[in-house]
Amino acid sequence: MAGGKETPRQKMIGIMYLVLMAMLALNVSDTILNAFSTLNDSLQTSTSNVNTGLQQSIQAFEATKMKDNPQRAKPILDKIRETQRIAGELNTMVDQLKKELETAGGGRDPQTGELKGRDNLDVSPRIMVQQGKGAKLKAKINETREKLLNLLDPRDRASVNFSLEAKDPTKRTTDGTRKNWEESNFGEGIPLTATITILSKIQADAKNAESAVVKKFLSKMDEALVNLDAFAAVAVAPTSYVIQGQPYTAEVFLTASDSKSSPDIAVNGSRLPVKDGKGLYTVNTNSEGSFTWVGTINVKQTDGTVKTYTTPPQKYQVARPSAVVSPDKMNVFYIGVDNPVSISAPGIPKENLKVSMKGGSISGSNGKYIVKVHEVGDASISVSADIGGKPVNFGATPFRVKRIPDPVAKVAGKSGGTLGAAVIKSQDAIFAMLENFDFDARFRITRYTLIIAKPRADAVVLSANGNEFTGPVRSAISGITPGSRVIFDNIVAVGPDGSQRQLNPIAFTAN
Repeated sequence: MAGGKETPRQKMIGIMYLVLMAMLALNVSDTILNAFSTLNDSLQTSTSNVNTGLQQSIQAFEATKMKDNPQRAKPILDKIRETQRIAGELNTMVDQLKKELETAGGGRDPQTGELKGRDNLDVSPRIMVQQGKGAKLKAKINETREKLLNLLDPRDRASVNFSLEAKDPTKRTTDGTRKNWEESNFGEGIPLTATITILSKIQADAKNAESAVVKKFLSKMDEALVNLDAFAAVAVAPTSYVIQGQPYTAEVFLTASDSKSSPDIAVNGSRLPVKDGKGLYTVNTNSEGSFTWVGTINVKQTDGTVKTYTTPPQKYQVARPSAVVSPDKMNVFYIGVDNPVSISAPGIPKENLKVSMKGGSISGSNGKYIVKVHEVGDASISVSADIGGKPVNFGATPFRVKRIPDPVAKVAGKSGGTLGAAVIKSQDAIFAMLENFDFDARFRITRYTLIIAKPRADAVVLSANGNEFTGPVRSAISGITPGSRVIFDNIVAVGPDGSQRQLNPIAFTAN
């Protein structure tokens, strides 16, 4: 990250670290090992001092700001706690690695406090490189960095400086190879004391990063209570629904808001939840009708006073959900049945609609109507309404007028094929059935001809009126035997439109 300055102490520690690492490549002497021990102690002291100052700042914030203005201070304190948690996870991981490394190196001398195996060159490569602990640490460092930065607003990230990052070196070594981060810091030739010092530096970097982010959050409390930092272009129209011929009007202007403030916003006296300085008004729309609401915003000024802003009255209308479906080739009315029609116009109350018809009659109200037609041809429904005291015509919708389709003659629910002789004998009538027709329309058979052809016998031909099997028809059907052919021909049926329909013959073979 760019920006920010290191303290003289931080610069000194960084220079010492680089010099010792360079000398380490030449020779590992007691002097170098002692220098690493001194640098490690300095890093730990610096980390402790930063932590002490940071805790004092947080305690002061809790004792003053949280008591004076808890509503504004609570979100800031929550982010501070989250920052401490994220940095603390990395610190805990490093502490565990230190303990594991120190144990593998024989622990510490109880009298001097120095690492017994501080010059050991095998422990660090084995645990940190070969066992992959260094790669996990690298991932945790970069993850911690990203999480800390993501806690900040994008505009604040450029002004925060910390060196907590694990990058692979870009330059090759003298032998032409390129080492990764963990090999460079914990690989071959690195004594145990140097590894412990590197881990202490990582903890110092983590604490400095935590301090930088926390201080940025603490500074937010002293910013102006209303800081207009979010701008947006807004268009407000009295209505989004306009009938052809009516003018469309809207106000277009620039608005600004404070994304970090939490003003007191209410609608009709009820407080709203506030996010990013904006209140969200949500209300159930269980009842139809027109409704009006007024919003108020109370903003605390820098002198402690509260200023109230009131919105103009806002109106909205609640209507039942509806959809207008106008297929181009399926608008059909049928003669002889009630044709239900639903009519609506978006934004217009159904009781205000005026409906008329050509080529038939229409009755009903409140969006539900029944159409009756009598002649094959064309019909149309016209819709209009009074809007703002002026009549507005919505146009006419055309329909085709058709006869009801011919029914299918059936006996025992079948229109032909093989049927048991006993089944045929048990039937009492022939019926005319409409198939795949959604309207409640019934056809009545008025006459038919029955032909029965038994094997090795003359055919019996009988004519009957109505649809029932009575008299000679019943006697002929009672004599059917397996192998007989039973044919119903010249079938005539009358439907609800009064017209006679000549139906297709049906034939059965008795078995």
